[in-house]
Amino acid sequence: MHTRSGLCYPRPSPAASPHTVKRGFDGYASEPRKRARSADKNIDFFNGLPDDLVLLMLSKLSASAGSPSDLISVLLTCRRFNQLAIHRIVLSKLSVKGTAVRAKNWTESTHRFLKSCAEAGNLEASYTLGMICFYCLQNRGLGASLMAKAAMASHPEALHSLSIIQFNGSGGSKNDKDLRAGVALCARAAYHGHIDAIRELGHCLQDGYGVRQNVAEGRRFLVQANARELAAVRKGRVPVKFSPCSLLSDFGCNVPTPEAHPANRFMVEWFAERGGPAAAGEGGEGLRMCSHVGCGRPETRRHEFRRCSVCGAVNYCSRACQAMHWKMAHKGECSPMDRWLDGEGALEVEQGGLIVAGDAPAAAENDNMEENL
Repeated sequence: MHTRSGLCYPRPSPAASPHTVKRGFDGYASEPRKRARSADKNIDFFNGLPDDLVLLMLSKLSASAGSPSDLISVLLTCRRFNQLAIHRIVLSKLSVKGTAVRAKNWTESTHRFLKSCAEAGNLEASYTLGMICFYCLQNRGLGASLMAKAAMASHPEALHSLSIIQFNGSGGSKNDKDLRAGVALCARAAYHGHIDAIRELGHCLQDGYGVRQNVAEGRRFLVQANARELAAVRKGRVPVKFSPCSLLSDFGCNVPTPEAHPANRFMVEWFAERGGPAAAGEGGEGLRMCSHVGCGRPETRRHEFRRCSVCGAVNYCSRACQAMHWKMAHKGECSPMDRWLDGEGALEVEQGGLIVAGDAPAAAENDNMEENL
């Protein structure tokens, strides 16, 4: 690392002329006040600061950035800040909000900025850019590699997203599903405290999806997910909105809805501006979005997501999204389809509705999901 030579805070020491020396009442010589003031004005303390100290200050700013503009505005300050603010140390410390780009502001320069952060080792930038490349820019290989890079460093969001890709076979055919790999990735994300991964793992154990069925253990994970969600909101670790979410209403708690990850918010805005995945690129006809408003994931092929077996009007990329959306909105909107009310299907719909509307939150909230063949 280059460090500026010289003193950090240089002080001029002009030689006093014997003709201009003034002596005070105590007999000691003193410099003229006017000359001292004029000399202080010419001191450049900023250029005297070493580079490592400036990098330390910029790293602190990067770690506490509330938006990408907090760091980008530093680049416009001066030439020295422009060079030091794009240092690997500064970019690797950029916070989650610092990588929260908006879809309306997406440009090539924004892409390069996230790419530089990802190359510097920023896990949040790797995950965010990976999600954007995989789902929005339809560059599946690059997106999966960026998310895998973050997942290898135990990034919980990246691990959970890769598990959803394995469960659905996203980016490939139906035969590309790997349920065991999805459960393994989900378990690792749950180990690192990801609440949605804990809930997903609980449903997998309860339903025997990709793992040997264990109803008791699955319900334990579901209860643990609810408890962790409540604890995270109380400690202020999870940013929340003011709209109430009744995910923990079964336990007598009214917890606000947690805000979506910046990557999910980007996808929601991206497809909202472009009219959905059908208009986002070639071969998008018939593709659907996950019905959970905070997810933003689109299908990569037709009939990839699951649908509600009662109404058939909503689609979900994962059991965690289904559980969240059921408690938030779909519980009051779900109604049987008319085509199921004739003949033998009526009893099946009635039983399915009773299962979904059960009192226990861990009692098969995902039993109304089926493959949309």
